[in-house]
Amino acid sequence: MIHLPILRHGVPYKSLDVVTVPHYQTREPFVEISQANAGLIRRDLRAERQAAARQELARIPFARLIAMCSEAADHFLNDTLPLGDGEQSPADYVLQLSATTGMPHALVRRNMQRVAGVMREMNTVLRGLTRGLDLSVLDTGHGEHAGHVLSFYPRTDAIGVVLPSNSPGVHSLWVPAIALKIPLVLKPGSAEPWTPFRIAQAFMKAGCPPEAFSYYPADHAGAGEILRRTGRSMFFGDVSAVGGWEGDPRVELHGPGYSKILIGDDLLEGGVWRQHLDLIAGSIADNGGRSCVNASGVWVAASHAERVADAIAAKLAAIVPRAADDERATLAPFADPRVAERISAQIDSGLQTPGAREVTLDHRPTPRLVTFSGSTYLQPTVVLCDSPEHPLANREFLFPYAAVVGVTPEQMAQMPAAMGKTLVVTVLTRDRALVNRLLGSSLVDRLNVGPIQTNQISWDQPHEGNLFEHLYARRSFQQHADAALAAAGNA
Repeated sequence: MIHLPILRHGVPYKSLDVVTVPHYQTREPFVEISQANAGLIRRDLRAERQAAARQELARIPFARLIAMCSEAADHFLNDTLPLGDGEQSPADYVLQLSATTGMPHALVRRNMQRVAGVMREMNTVLRGLTRGLDLSVLDTGHGEHAGHVLSFYPRTDAIGVVLPSNSPGVHSLWVPAIALKIPLVLKPGSAEPWTPFRIAQAFMKAGCPPEAFSYYPADHAGAGEILRRTGRSMFFGDVSAVGGWEGDPRVELHGPGYSKILIGDDLLEGGVWRQHLDLIAGSIADNGGRSCVNASGVWVAASHAERVADAIAAKLAAIVPRAADDERATLAPFADPRVAERISAQIDSGLQTPGAREVTLDHRPTPRLVTFSGSTYLQPTVVLCDSPEHPLANREFLFPYAAVVGVTPEQMAQMPAAMGKTLVVTVLTRDRALVNRLLGSSLVDRLNVGPIQTNQISWDQPHEGNLFEHLYARRSFQQHADAALAAAGNA
């Protein structure tokens, strides 16, 4: 059986405490993963060890780190890399990730390209996040930008990242930390340990100091220790998991997105909205519907809501379970059938509240919860809600689910307040007043104006926070001419 070790500042460590993850389909043991307990994490994350690891990264010029990112992208995509006592080819990676998560091979490969794309375009990504700042300023701690003297200092010696299992693409969000000279402390998702381990190996092969990578498969106590022991962190999880860290400025939370498509009244008459059906369906269903940037709601005037819901449902009903190696497969099974059953029961319970009905049932001969080739699936589901107050109007699930929510003219005039906090909004309208209300609101984290899918990410834009600002703070800085001359002479 494959064994995945802990990485203690880059050094593999096999623990006596292990967890075995089964193959999603056969339920046979597939991979054994060493577990890090809270005590081991505490010892490893002593302040002096974190500082020493950061110094290893800090001494590498920023330009070289950018080159390493590009080299690591090629290694990640194309090379055979260490995996415990053995090795992992790119083809092995696809099969292994699919085996524990159920994700179809085509989606795994697509996410591989997504992660590698961020690594390869790291300079562009960081220039976007820093508004064009030349980050060679991190080499010396100070510099000039647009005629102004700048100085930055790190808020932390390492960034802790508590990761999910829903989609490999999420790893694109923490990768830039290496180029920013901040070591990583990673706690992988229980069913998706593969991607963060492979990324770390790719960077080490590119010449990055091993000390910059700590990898701790762990339970909830271990995850909490990582969040407490690192000065800055990212935490991916559902509402119940991340809620306890709400308001802690050290922790950047990545929970449900409740992302939405908003169709303006001006596109409803004459059926102009139908031109965007593929965009709406893709926003809901791409990547198996498992990302926080997938749309879980389509908000539209109540007078047209039924017509819109019916068209979306007809489109999504064509998505059906397929074999993992089928290139047409876009729907992922649930590695744990009980999770699918629980989600389906929650939707059924919500449908008992008057004011909602499942429209996809009109277009699909099979139920929402199905078994195909021994695996459990939730098929795409569109629910028509007659008001934003319905329990299913603002929900998000780990499969292609969307509520089409009918709103009154008064509620449309209150957008986005009527929708509440939303990660991504794609607004389809020519109504400038509606766009201006969205632009002026703090409730929308990412705004797409026009026909752009909610899950079309521009990686040079902030995503639930700006990673550079999370990791660095600006200080006031002045330097006397004599000191500058002395520094130049010493150099």
